[in-house]
Amino acid sequence: MDTFARIKIAIIGVLQYILPHQALSRIVYFLTRIQSVGFKNTAIRWFMGSFGVSLHNAIKENPEDYKHFNDFFTRALKPEARPIAKGEHTIVSPVDGAVSQFGDIVDGQLIQAKGSHFSLNALLGDNLSRSKKFTDGQFITIYLAPKDYHRIHMPLAGKLTDMCHIPGRLFSVNDISTKAIPELFARNERAASVFDTEVGPVAVVMVGALFVSSMDTVWHGQINPPKGLWITERQYEAGQHSLEKADELGRFNMGSTVILCFPKDSIEWDEAIKPGHILRMGQALAYQKQIG
Repeated sequence: MDTFARIKIAIIGVLQYILPHQALSRIVYFLTRIQSVGFKNTAIRWFMGSFGVSLHNAIKENPEDYKHFNDFFTRALKPEARPIAKGEHTIVSPVDGAVSQFGDIVDGQLIQAKGSHFSLNALLGDNLSRSKKFTDGQFITIYLAPKDYHRIHMPLAGKLTDMCHIPGRLFSVNDISTKAIPELFARNERAASVFDTEVGPVAVVMVGALFVSSMDTVWHGQINPPKGLWITERQYEAGQHSLEKADELGRFNMGSTVILCFPKDSIEWDEAIKPGHILRMGQALAYQKQIG
C-alpha cells in the first residue's frame, strides 16, 4: 500500500469517528419515509440515475408506485428474478452483494481486512454460550452496495432459536472503512439471529452502518428504532419460527452488511467464492460437508 493510500485511509478513519452517526441516521430515517409525491419521486429517480438501478426485475416497475423512498429501497423482486440454486445440500447466498472476506474462524477471530481481525464473541453480543457454537467454524461477510436488492433471505432451511440486538456505532462499512476502523463489525449496531439447521447452528448477523438506522425481521418487525442502550436477548420455542431456504428473513432500511457463521467442519465453499466475488441472492454459496 503506497503512502497516499495510507494517508487517505487515516483521514477517512478520523472523519468516521467525529461524524454524528446517530443524528445523521435519524435524519435519513425521516427523509426516506416522506410520502410527498414530488419529493419521493425526485429522490427515487435521482438515486436510480446515480447508482444505475433498474426496476426491470422489481414487482413494482414504475418508480411512482412506491409510497416513499424506503419502500423503493426495500423493493420486492419478481420470483423469477432470483432463481434458487438446486441441490438438497446447497447453501445459497442470503443477499445480493460482494464477498468482503470469508474463511475459517481462528482463535475466536474473523478476518475484517488484510492484517485486521475482530472477535466472534463480541460480534455475537459477548455471549459465550452463543459464540462457542462456532468455535473453529467458518464465516463469510457480504457487503450490500446502495444499488443492491436489500432484502435478506435464508441461506438454508432453519428454525429460529434466538436473536439479540446489540447497540453500537454506525461507522460506514465500505472497503476503506474496514481498513481504517479496528473491529468495525463488532462495534457497529447489529442484530444476530441463530437458527437450528441441517448443518448445525447458523448465525445470520445484520450489521448496521452510517445512514442505516433501521432493520427488520419477518418474525419481529422493526428492530430499531427505538435505539436501545443495552443488548436485548430473545429466545424462541422450538419450531415457533421455521423458515425454508430462500424465505425472506428480514431487510435493511438502507444498506449494510451480512455476516454468516457456520460450525466447525460443517460446510465446503463453492469454488467461485473469493473476496470481491459478486453474489446474487439464491446463488450457490457453499455445500453441506458430507461425512465419509
